Amino acid sequence: MAKYNLNWNEEKFKRFLKEGRGQGTGVDYNPWWKINDYPSLGRATRVFSWKSNRIHHFFSDIQTKYFYLLDWQDIVLDIREHFPLIDIDETIKQKEDLNFDMFKDKETGTPYVITTTFLVTIKNNNDSKPQYIARTVKSYTELEKKKTLERMEIEKRYWEYKGIDWGIVTQKEIPAVFAKNVEWVHSSLYSYNERGLTKENIADLSNILKERLLDSSHSIRSITANFDNEFNYEAGTGLFVFKYLIASKQIQIDMNNSIDINTPKPIIGANNQKLKREESAYDCSK
Repeated sequence: MAKYNLNWNEEKFKRFLKEGRGQGTGVDYNPWWKINDYPSLGRATRVFSWKSNRIHHFFSDIQTKYFYLLDWQDIVLDIREHFPLIDIDETIKQKEDLNFDMFKDKETGTPYVITTTFLVTIKNNNDSKPQYIARTVKSYTELEKKKTLERMEIEKRYWEYKGIDWGIVTQKEIPAVFAKNVEWVHSSLYSYNERGLTKENIADLSNILKERLLDSSHSIRSITANFDNEFNYEAGTGLFVFKYLIASKQIQIDMNNSIDINTPKPIIGANNQKLKREESAYDCSK
């Protein structure tokens, strides 16, 4: 069992700053909290992102599910998890009624660094400059706690002073089936080399399988199994390519319904190029 040093003090704060925690963007971003820093209340997860090309750290299933929704959207340019509000004292002008003492280490008295679960960079259709939104992800049962409500008020004011849209996301706002479908295909986009496939291989196989999927009335399971047999590939290769086609948006299916590989013709459409993601299916900016 992993051992965690849960004490928070000035020395640890300075070490985090020296390590570049909470700094950078894209592949260079270093989250303030990582899964080896302290035990999670839920299932800790590390996931590679299509957007940032780096590993992301999550402490609950709700955080992970919301990440999948963000990573799916074309409108999203970058995702920064566990973003620290380092300049909180300078940013929040009206704070006399806020109880910051609730967020100090009981042993050392050192203030904790308050973080927002996600700071997301999105495209701005009306401007060439990107737009930012901040989202705090919590279980709705936590919203009943006094300490959580106080923290939410602090975050709310912080982002208001920054001029950045902030909101709370609970499991009630996350379409579970959509998130599960993204999770099912997510790793296929960059892991084809782990199956002994090159970029050229996956492109050729994608074109062949896509044509068969569109022309056949059989189930996905049947089509992909026949694909493996015909080309003498390891069992499951055809299904992997099917996932890749979804992840790369070369085929379009209804992500709001569970993907059933035993059902014939679940495909809505296809294109020789990547299909535009259906942003109406889940709008991360809301």
